Amino acid sequence: MIVGAGHNGLVAAALLARAGWSVRVLERSQQLGGAAVSARPFPGVDARLSRYAYLVSLFPAALRDELGLRIELRPRQGLNTRSAELVTWQERMRRLAGRVAPTLTQPLLGRDQLRAVVEDEETWSDLFEQPLSVALEREFTDDEERGVVLTDATIGTFASASDPSLLQNRCFLYHVIGDGHGEWRVPVGGMGALSAGLEAAARDAGAQIRLSSEVNAIDSDGAAAQVVCTDGSRHRARHVLVNAAIPLGGEEPQCPEGAQLKINMLLRRLPRLRDPTASPEQAFAGTFHVNESYAQLQHAYDEASAGRIPSPAPCELYCHSLTDPTILGDELRAAGAQTLTLFGLHMPARLFRGDHAAAKRAAVEATLASVNSVLGEPLEDLLWRDRDGAPCLEVRTPLDLEAELGMPGGHIFHRDLSWPFAETDDEVGRWGVETTIPNVWRCGAGARRGGGVSGIPGHNAARAALEAG
Repeated sequence: MIVGAGHNGLVAAALLARAGWSVRVLERSQQLGGAAVSARPFPGVDARLSRYAYLVSLFPAALRDELGLRIELRPRQGLNTRSAELVTWQERMRRLAGRVAPTLTQPLLGRDQLRAVVEDEETWSDLFEQPLSVALEREFTDDEERGVVLTDATIGTFASASDPSLLQNRCFLYHVIGDGHGEWRVPVGGMGALSAGLEAAARDAGAQIRLSSEVNAIDSDGAAAQVVCTDGSRHRARHVLVNAAIPLGGEEPQCPEGAQLKINMLLRRLPRLRDPTASPEQAFAGTFHVNESYAQLQHAYDEASAGRIPSPAPCELYCHSLTDPTILGDELRAAGAQTLTLFGLHMPARLFRGDHAAAKRAAVEATLASVNSVLGEPLEDLLWRDRDGAPCLEVRTPLDLEAELGMPGGHIFHRDLSWPFAETDDEVGRWGVETTIPNVWRCGAGARRGGGVSGIPGHNAARAALEAG
């Protein structure tokens, strides 16, 4: 039994079914794919957007090949304005990625073992032993470049550059090591194309998938398990893999907190920039950073920590349809329409816990004002209108993700990211998916080496279950 038909659950289902196991997947919603889905959110408008997750980096090419996925991950072609300092840093991170990424789909190494794999003692110290702020302030003189690098440490993570817990370092690590190169690519056809490919792989191997089947209890004696759904149905299994953010086997409950604002937009055309030296097509094809300097990110963190919507609101945007025009219908393409995806940083769930609707409006207002501060015209004036005349703008706060996807606190990684190595002796050689119950495995983003659209915890949970037999 696999609880949750997000992309990791589908990876596990395909691998186990191919190994000859009888597999049934239970999904609470009426759509599979979890956060890796596409949708046409605007009535009467043929724009198929990646609704939640929108780029892919961590999904290993070897795993895609093993599953027979034919999805294309296309590089983005944005502005190239890198300084010598940034080039040197990125080369270091690429070397790190090439060494660490292959270990993510292998049994866990101990801390010292992974340190030996990394080889570079300076890089190990910068990322694994001291706050990221130390390296950024040493390696970069430019405040904006420090901030651009720091954004990888704050995607969905509420922490400052100097946080002694190193939570920001862990987030940064997963954002720069993807598939051995760290490059974030556009899934052609949208995120739904990835989930559709995984669904086909699972079904073709013989896995059964049941939608609208919400699980409310998992009972196990360590040898046999029973999964109970809210409709009263009961399913027996030898193993249960859980691709959902629920406590398992006596785990201490956590209180995760998401920290992002996601805005999907459809525009009549891309906006003119205040800086005339770059075209909108160049600027928005890659990641367009807005008010994300090192000082501005710290200011935003301080504001949000005090319970205020940050101003200016740091955010970044990119245009999926420039790289992949297939997500737009013929009429939209002919008219010159373009999508725009915005990801706002340091927008923790706590800011929305009171009057959600009012806080959401305030966050959108602050974020659009932030974007307009670097544009040559207001973004709102360029929004496409749906068949009812409403602007094509869709907003998701952490509380929206909590309600729609079952992510506690709207945390896109289910909980705070963990290090990609064993932190206790008994974890060494295991898969990082184990719970205190021998036949119950965690196969979602909350596993060690989880988070992001990667398929890695799904793969690792399948391997752990197969080894257990």
